[in-house]
Amino acid sequence: ASSRHGGRGPGAALPSRFPRTLRRPSHTGPSPATGAPPWGPPLAAACRGLGASAPRCTTNPLWKCRVKYTVRPVGMKKTGGRDHTGRIRVRGIGGGHKRRYRMIDFQRLRYEEGAPAQPFTEKVIDVRYDPCRSADIALVAGGNRKRWIIATENMQPGDIIKNSNHIGRMAVSANEGDAHPLGALPVGTLICNLESHPGKGAQYIRAAGTCGVLLRKVNGTAIVQLPSKRHMQVLETCVATVGRVSNVDHNKRVIGKAGRNRWLGKRPHTGLWHRKGGWAGRKIKPLPPMKSYVNLPRVTAQQ
Repeated sequence: ASSRHGGRGPGAALPSRFPRTLRRPSHTGPSPATGAPPWGPPLAAACRGLGASAPRCTTNPLWKCRVKYTVRPVGMKKTGGRDHTGRIRVRGIGGGHKRRYRMIDFQRLRYEEGAPAQPFTEKVIDVRYDPCRSADIALVAGGNRKRWIIATENMQPGDIIKNSNHIGRMAVSANEGDAHPLGALPVGTLICNLESHPGKGAQYIRAAGTCGVLLRKVNGTAIVQLPSKRHMQVLETCVATVGRVSNVDHNKRVIGKAGRNRWLGKRPHTGLWHRKGGWAGRKIKPLPPMKSYVNLPRVTAQQ
């Protein structure tokens, strides 16, 4: 207790010399005259607007969970790098121009409902910029449907692209933008939008200006060299797009000023300049082992 308060702390009881009206009444029931509590509203109601650290929903993820496909842009809400509790989980994110999401159909070999599983063609209607990815996207139409796909380097409106799942004895002469299984393409073909499992959809080689190379085919599998020079082994029934991803000059763009990064939703990091030591030099390392998505049967020794 402090001596300035006469030996009494802030929570000390009122002395007996104070009048009875200033003391807290012993009963806690409502006032007999008005029916209201004698000490006003409860403390929780008075401090209802003071809770600033309560969990809050920063984004509505329903735009990611849509079941019905649509070519119309879907509205998005920004997270600012915050999770469902409102705390920052990823730094350097915030602001930026408003974006709308275009649902990309990464599964090129997708048949319409009730249509036979045979090769089909689609017509490119438009090629445009997508704010959610580095590559351009193309709106294609075939049959009674339209969908967005990743555009290739020389894709133009009016082009006819072919999608096929047939693997014959002879390699097909595919044009740029066509989608075929790896087993139907000749060795040395430049490919993009590669899927790791048949029917799963493209997961590799989707960035702007990237392409892979079909190196060889071995026992029903295909060896593909990724843009990182790493080799990947998948089944030859996996579908890939022929050609190179569009927007080749994406890595040559000049930001020019700090405000343009803020337009892109990138907040500034630390302003300290760190000198690079000897650890920053080039190191020649061997390539990692080939990444295989094929479960080949093991050969057991005969007894």
